[in-house]
Amino acid sequence: MQEHPLIELYITISDEQQNQAVENMLSTVNLDNVVLQTLHLAGIAQQIMLTVLITDDEGIREMNQQYRQQDKPTDVLSFPLLNAPLVQAPADQLWTPQESEAGEQAVSEEQPEFVTPPGMVTNLGDIVISWPTIERQAEQAGHSAIYELFYLLSHGVLHLVGYDDHTEAGYQAMVATQEAALRAVGQKA
Repeated sequence: MQEHPLIELYITISDEQQNQAVENMLSTVNLDNVVLQTLHLAGIAQQIMLTVLITDDEGIREMNQQYRQQDKPTDVLSFPLLNAPLVQAPADQLWTPQESEAGEQAVSEEQPEFVTPPGMVTNLGDIVISWPTIERQAEQAGHSAIYELFYLLSHGVLHLVGYDDHTEAGYQAMVATQEAALRAVGQKA
């Protein structure tokens, strides 16, 4: 497996043969370039790192149930470590920090605020992607699994830096950035 300076990459697919096939395929692509292009287009210039987990439908279903109370597989989940969006964009395109009932930003005693030490690389958080879902969605859309992976990776990065696609404005901004990032790395649908 190739080294990724920006990404800690883990592949945990229960089918060992498919796990090896995904590892082999990913060793031939530049995931870091997708992340860099996405960050560049979002106006983020600081040094970052993030974690990417490629898993199967069961693995992502369990996380979707645990963290979003949705008992079904999904394509991508993002877990930002930032307490507020890093990207500068209109408020209707961004997720908002969690607030307490008193209207103050909630800081859980169980989860202290994550602070990047000065001079250190900013850890944006974690992205989890389901490989079987990548394959299904790629087939349905008529493009390669690599294109779908890059698209979802870019999507996850945008969530980590602060974008939210629950509004039409956020969705449109994310899709435009994802498509531009993929064009920048030479990928076409």
